[in-house]
Amino acid sequence: MLVLSRKESEKIMLGEAIVLTIVRVTGDRVRLGIDAPDDMLILREELEPNHTRKEDQNREAA
Repeated sequence: MLVLSRKESEKIMLGEAIVLTIVRVTGDRVRLGIDAPDDMLILREELEPNHTRKEDQNREAA
């Protein structure tokens, strides 16, 4: 995993088509802007269909 430090309004390029912009940093929260092609699905991890199943498996293993 690549870990980067950025300040507000700085950008990160992912390939040629995706740009992440640090919109705001407030306390322990970071607001990101994502500029990507319209046909690209962008989904928060907790909304990913298999995420709930993974959480259940992790609880069972603990």
